[in-house]
Amino acid sequence: MAGFSRRRLVFGLYLIVLVGIAEILTGRLGVPAWPAFVALVLFFLEHMDVKKVPHILVGSLVGIGLLLLARPAIGALAQVLGPEWGRLAYILIAVYLIVALHDLLPVLFNSYAFMYLTVGGLALATPAPDPYAWALVAVIGGALLILGAVLIGRISPPTAAAPAH
Repeated sequence: MAGFSRRRLVFGLYLIVLVGIAEILTGRLGVPAWPAFVALVLFFLEHMDVKKVPHILVGSLVGIGLLLLARPAIGALAQVLGPEWGRLAYILIAVYLIVALHDLLPVLFNSYAFMYLTVGGLALATPAPDPYAWALVAVIGGALLILGAVLIGRISPPTAAAPAH
């Protein structure tokens, strides 16, 4: 069983300060914090690999962009297929583009775009949704939170080396 890691405890303390600052700033600016926090969670899922940051941030824009295209596209498809089938057709097309174009344009069409499309779709049900603000918060706030996590990782005390057997 693993014990407490001093590095992890210090990292966690610094991280809650970063999260608290992000919550206060987004609250004062009147923008939602969730797009930035999703970027940070995705960064952690990638084991804090800084090479994945462009994929996460650009993917966030693609996912939110697909949400912005949804209303006009569904409206056009509804003219031909009806409202329910138009909505379903758009969802299927958006998901297909993310999956089918992944190998060709992996920075644009990736699992991160799919995550933002999914979570953003749920957020559209909130009062006064603003996908443009989400996009800015996802990229700017997400980049700042990821940068903060990287810096915290660098200043956290190193983990003691395991004894050789």
